[in-house]
Amino acid sequence: MNNTNKKVIIFASGSGSNALKIFEYFNNNQNIIIDSIYCNNSRANVINVFQKLSIKTVLFNKKELYESTFLETIKNTNPDLIVLAGFLLKIPEKIVSAFENRIINIHPSLLPKYGGKGMYGLNIHREVILNKEKFSGLTIHYVNKEYDKGAVIFQKKIKIKEKETPESLSSKVLKLEHENYPIIIEKILNNEGL
Repeated sequence: MNNTNKKVIIFASGSGSNALKIFEYFNNNQNIIIDSIYCNNSRANVINVFQKLSIKTVLFNKKELYESTFLETIKNTNPDLIVLAGFLLKIPEKIVSAFENRIINIHPSLLPKYGGKGMYGLNIHREVILNKEKFSGLTIHYVNKEYDKGAVIFQKKIKIKEKETPESLSSKVLKLEHENYPIIIEKILNNEGL
């Protein structure tokens, strides 16, 4: 790797649809490399997907996430950016401190609304509809020591239709995530203004 290459690691917990879209977006990019996938769920589809693509996968549990050897493993990889893509555990403060402003997350609501512990997936979309919100969308933000409280990098909103269901809203927001997350990652890595 030369000095212009940027290295990304992805943390995921589930199906890996966002992680796969990110990989596909950068697959032929000579300057931005998806180095590895870190996953805390041994049954997650993301592991199978990335092993088939010959991308290094690191499986760990919640206890290991908090161990100093885990932080050292990440430091040894020396990522330019850590991307959370459907990762459901809170990142420990020592990792956040070691990679300040180098960890980003995508959240399927317009933060600060519908963020925090337990607010993920259909839980968010049910609450949005229950509260008769007119808009929803996504937020990409830096990760800090609190759930979904880091500085906002990018938001994209969509209008909620009258007969919207949590499932239909989830599908629309996921499509927005797939369209926008890789582009924002690239802009961050290229130091382009957002």
